[in-house]
Amino acid sequence: MLLLRMGSVLAAGSPNPPPPSSAGVPGTGLTVPPGFGMPSVSPVSPSTGLTSAQPQEVANPRPNPGTFDECHRKCKEVFPMQMEGVRIVVNKGLSNYFQVNHTVLLSTLGDSSYRFGATYVGLKQTGPAEFFPVMVGDMDSLGSLNAQLIHQISDSVRSKMAFQTQQHKFVNWQGDAEFRGKDFTATITLGNPDVLVGSGVVITHYLQALTPALALGGELVYHRRPSEEGAVMSLVGRYTGANYVATLTLGSAGAHATYYHKANEQLQVGVEFEASARMQDTSVSFGYQLDVPKANLQFKGSVDSNWVVGATLEKKLLPLPLSLVLCSFLNHNKNKFQCGFGVTIG
Repeated sequence: MLLLRMGSVLAAGSPNPPPPSSAGVPGTGLTVPPGFGMPSVSPVSPSTGLTSAQPQEVANPRPNPGTFDECHRKCKEVFPMQMEGVRIVVNKGLSNYFQVNHTVLLSTLGDSSYRFGATYVGLKQTGPAEFFPVMVGDMDSLGSLNAQLIHQISDSVRSKMAFQTQQHKFVNWQGDAEFRGKDFTATITLGNPDVLVGSGVVITHYLQALTPALALGGELVYHRRPSEEGAVMSLVGRYTGANYVATLTLGSAGAHATYYHKANEQLQVGVEFEASARMQDTSVSFGYQLDVPKANLQFKGSVDSNWVVGATLEKKLLPLPLSLVLCSFLNHNKNKFQCGFGVTIG
């Protein structure tokens, strides 16, 4: 039960939700003029055997496409995450609704740190593994705090608040509202608003499903400061096949394209292309993920056009609640090598 409830923490950024259930379409029965004591009668459809007054199930041809931020997520999850030094994570469930974790990071390049985190999951259930509200927060040994509050206000409206402090000073906070229709998702985000100074950032997302496989949308980012004001717009298109997902984002800031392909139950591959107009730079990355369920083993690898090669190996030591992670990255151009070792308990 604890694992099901803690799974709702990822539900804010989880993969695309399943299509909403089909809605009934009521018919119209025949009415009898006043004065007659006979009840109203509805004709029977010869094809379905139902009267026109009875609801008929119709499939939704255009399911909800998910959120704008999830368009490239499927491909990015294939690539390994870079880690340096030694990381130890201890997770402890105190109840079905509350969990704490301790993270110790020992680094040779940066400062070593300790972080304490807590997660609370509420009683409102919206899915098999989704419970709300969700409160997640962690604080390091220097007093820096990261916190999020996620709540499902209604069946179609979800809100989120995020705060970030650095050594007891507020550096960032934002709030967003997400509305999910049957075949579209609209989101508005307000970041660091300051009415007195007249500054802040407003981000709007919209994603529309045109067909069960094709979804189109856009993003508008508007920022304002006392001496600066501007807006950036980008468009996105995503095509989902039986075992692949192709996504393209175009805007004034550049282009971003990803392709994800699931070869079989064990092997997944991804290709990512990024072109930045501001940096005048382009890069291509290739990544893959290999799962060996019988050995409780997961291997991820990547290589990009800058000759950076990376890999991670994760091993779960069942039946013990223990996982080991090995990570290594080699940059051939800069002749730099990084490696990391992680242990997760609980």
